[in-house]
Amino acid sequence: MKFGLRLRGGLLATLIMFGAPVVAPVGAVLVSSPALAQTVQSISVQGNRRVELETIRSYFKPGPGGRLDQGAIDDGLKALIETGLFQDVRINRGPGGQIIVSVVENPVIGRVAFEGNKKIKDEQLTAEVQSKARGTFSRAMVQSDTLRIAEIYRHSGRYDVTVTPEIIEQPNNRVDLVFTINEGAKTSVKSIEFIGNNSFSSYRLRDIIKTHETNLLSFLGSGDVYDPDRVEADRDLIRRFYLKNGFADVQVVAALTEYDPEKKGFNVTFKIEEGQQYRVGNVDFRTSIPNFDPSSLRYFSRVSVGSVYNVESVEKSVEDMQIEASRRGYAFAVVRPGGDRNFDAHTVSVVFNVDEGPRTYIERINIRGNTRTRDYVIRREFDISEGDAYNRALVDRAERRLKNLDYFKSVKITTEPGSSSDRVVLIVDLEEKSTGDFSISGGYSTTDGALAEVSVSERNLLGRGLFAKASVTYGQYARGYSLSFVEPYLLDYRVALGLDVYQRQQLANSFISYGTKTLGFSPRLGFSLREDLSLQLRYSIYRQEITLPSYLADCNNIVGSPGFNPSPAFINATTGVDPALSNNLGCYANGEASLPVRKELANGKTLTSALGYTLTYNTLDNNKNPSDGLLIDFRQDFAGVGGDVSYLKTAADAKYYQSLVSDLVGVVHLQGGVLNKIGNNDLRMLDHFQMGPNLVRGFAPNGIGPRDLNPYGTQDALGGTKYWGASLEVQMPFWFLPKEVGLKGAVYADAGGLYDYQGPTTWSLTGENTTTRNSNCVGSTINPNSTGTCTGLVYDDSRVVRSSVGVGLIWASPFGPLRFDYAVPLTKGKYDRTQEFRFGGGTSF
Repeated sequence: MKFGLRLRGGLLATLIMFGAPVVAPVGAVLVSSPALAQTVQSISVQGNRRVELETIRSYFKPGPGGRLDQGAIDDGLKALIETGLFQDVRINRGPGGQIIVSVVENPVIGRVAFEGNKKIKDEQLTAEVQSKARGTFSRAMVQSDTLRIAEIYRHSGRYDVTVTPEIIEQPNNRVDLVFTINEGAKTSVKSIEFIGNNSFSSYRLRDIIKTHETNLLSFLGSGDVYDPDRVEADRDLIRRFYLKNGFADVQVVAALTEYDPEKKGFNVTFKIEEGQQYRVGNVDFRTSIPNFDPSSLRYFSRVSVGSVYNVESVEKSVEDMQIEASRRGYAFAVVRPGGDRNFDAHTVSVVFNVDEGPRTYIERINIRGNTRTRDYVIRREFDISEGDAYNRALVDRAERRLKNLDYFKSVKITTEPGSSSDRVVLIVDLEEKSTGDFSISGGYSTTDGALAEVSVSERNLLGRGLFAKASVTYGQYARGYSLSFVEPYLLDYRVALGLDVYQRQQLANSFISYGTKTLGFSPRLGFSLREDLSLQLRYSIYRQEITLPSYLADCNNIVGSPGFNPSPAFINATTGVDPALSNNLGCYANGEASLPVRKELANGKTLTSALGYTLTYNTLDNNKNPSDGLLIDFRQDFAGVGGDVSYLKTAADAKYYQSLVSDLVGVVHLQGGVLNKIGNNDLRMLDHFQMGPNLVRGFAPNGIGPRDLNPYGTQDALGGTKYWGASLEVQMPFWFLPKEVGLKGAVYADAGGLYDYQGPTTWSLTGENTTTRNSNCVGSTINPNSTGTCTGLVYDDSRVVRSSVGVGLIWASPFGPLRFDYAVPLTKGKYDRTQEFRFGGGTSF
C-alpha cells in the first residue's frame, strides 16, 4: 500500500513503517531502512521549472560509499526549504524505494512598488525591504517587509500608519508586489513630565533630553516626534547629567509612554530616584606594578578634594592616566577607579588603582560601513594600530574622535577574539550620513542692516576628510565673498591647515561716514594641545582702502589752488562770508570727513602683513547654550612682516558661566586689549579698536571713545589703543512658556572704557607746491599758495567709564539665534552716541 502525508510550518512527520512509501512534508524527517538507501543519482525531481535538476540534487550529501542514509535525506529536505525558492517541498518513495522530490517553486517578483507614501520616498523604502524585483517571492518575507515599513513610519512619528501588501499574479509564474500605505497623521509628544526630580527642575531637565514637546514651530524640526529609541537614549542622558552633578546613586527607573487618544499624541514620563549629592572626600593613587610611582599621575587627575563628584571627570582622568602610563612604557597598565561612599558625610573617596592588565595585542582593525569615507581618514583617528598593545582608553578616545567628525550617523567599536588568546580584532562599525550643506541665510541687525548669504560647504570632500566652503554675502551695508579650505591632518600629523581668501566691502552708514574695501588671504595652523586647550597660528595679508561719498570730499574749489582744502576760519577771514552760506566756498555746509580719514584716502591702498596666534581654553558644558564652564580667548597679532603698517595688538576675552538657583544662569564677561606702536610707522585710525555695544550695551556702533570734534565735519569715531570691559548678566527662563519655544530673558550691567587715540593728528606737506588741507585745519593766516603742515585735529579722549543697565530677550529660534536688548546708559562721555535698542539675528532656510 502506498500513501502520502503533506504538512507545513516545520511540523515533524510521523515515523514511517519500514518499507512503506512516504510523502514527506516541509520540515519533516524521513526514516527508512538501510535497505532502501539510494545514491544521489537515483533521486528524481518533479515540478522544477527555473531551478536546475542538479542544483536540487546538490542539497543531498551522500555518506561513505556514496550512499544516502536517512540523515542525509532529512538534511537535504531542510536545506531546500531554507533556500526560500519553493512554496512546497515533498519527498516520496517510488517503486523499489526510489526517492522522488516534488517541488512547487515560488514565483519571481516582477516589480516592487509603493503607493500612498508621501513622507518617505520610494528609494528609502526599497532599500529597507527584503523583497526585490527579479527576486524570489516569499509570503513570509512580504509579511516581514510589511512590519518593517510600518516600523519606519513609527520612527518618523506616524503611529497610525497601515501597510497593505497586494500580490498581482502575472504570466510565467511571476507576480507584482505593491505595498499600499496609509501614512496617517504625525504622532507627536504632547507632554513630558518628570517624577522624583527634587534637585533639578523639570524645565532644566527638558534642556538635557533630545525629545521635545510639540509646539507651534515643531514643523521646522523633528524633536517632538515620538521615537522609542530616542526616549530610551534620553534616559541615559538624564542619568549622565545627574552623575556629572554628584548624584552617584541616581537611577532613571523608567520612561513611561502612554498614548492619549484625545490629544492624539504621547505623554512621556521619566521616573527618577536621585539619591544624595556627593562631594569628593579624598583622592588616592595605588598600584600593584613594581617600580611604578602612582602618585606621579596626580597631575593628570581632574578630580579635586571638596569638589562635586563628577563621573565624567573621573572617566577623563582614567583615560589621561592610562595613556600617560602607556607612554612611560607600561603598555598594559590599566587604571581602574574606585569609590568608597560615606553616606553620613555625603562624600566619596576616589581611588585610582593602576594594575597590570592582560597582555593583549591588536591583530587587525576591520572597518565596515564606510562606503564613501576612505579607510585612512578613519584609521588616523586611532593612536594605536595593528600589532600595538590593546588599550581600552585609546580605543574609547578613537570612538569619540570619530563621532566628533560628524561624518557618521553612528559609530561603534567592538572587539572580537583574534587568532590566539592574546590577540583581539577591533571592529569599527559605521553608518555614513550626508556631509554637504547648501544654505541660504538672511538676517537683520541694527548695525549691519539687512543681510543675505548663500553658501555651499562640504565637511568630507571626496571622502578624504577635507573641508571646503564658498559663500557670497550681500547686504545693505556689507558685501563680499569668502573661500575656505581646511586639511585637518597636515602631512599625517594632527595639525589642521586652513586657507582663507576673502573680499569684504563695508559701506558708509549712519555710524561711520566712510566705507572700506578689504581683500585678503590668511593661512592658519590649528593644534589641539588638550581636550580643553587649543592653539591657532596664523598669517594674514590684506589690502585695504577707504572710500568716501563725494559730498564728503568736495572742499577743493578755490580758483588757482585745486588741491587746497580751506578751513572755515580761512574762508571767513578771506571772504568775510559764513562758509555755510557761501555759494562758492560752501563745501562745509554738508560736512567733511575727519583728518585721519582724509589722510588714509590720500594714501590710497594700504598693505598689512601680520603674524598672530590665538590660545583658547574651553570647559563649557554646551557651546551653543552654555550653563556652566569657562571660555577664554587670548590673541596677539604682530603687523610689520613686510607691508605698510606695523603694530602689536593684544586682546583677551573671558566668559564664565555658572548655574544659579531655579534655572538661573550667571555670566561674568571680562575683556580688554592694547595696541602698541612698533617701529617708525604711525598707527592708522583703521588699526585702532572701535567699540560700541560689543563693549557696553546701550551705545551705538563706534559710539564710544575718542571722537573728532570739528563742528563742520562728520565727527567720526577715531578709536583707541586701549580698552577694557566688564559685564554681569543673569539669564532666566520663562517658566510659563514651553521649554521648546526657546525663549529666555536676561538682565545685565555693563561697564567699560576706550581711550588713548594715537593716530594722525597732523598732515605734513612740506615741499609741495600747494597745500592739501583737511577740514580740521584752523587759523586765518594760512597762505593757500605755500607749503606747510595741516594741524588742528581737535578730539575728545576723556577717560570716562561708560556704564549701562538693561534687559534682553534671547530666542533660540528655528531661524537661528536672535537677541533683543534694551539698555540705558548710566555714565557716558560728552560726545558718545547712544543706541538704547539693539537687535540682531539670522536664519538658514
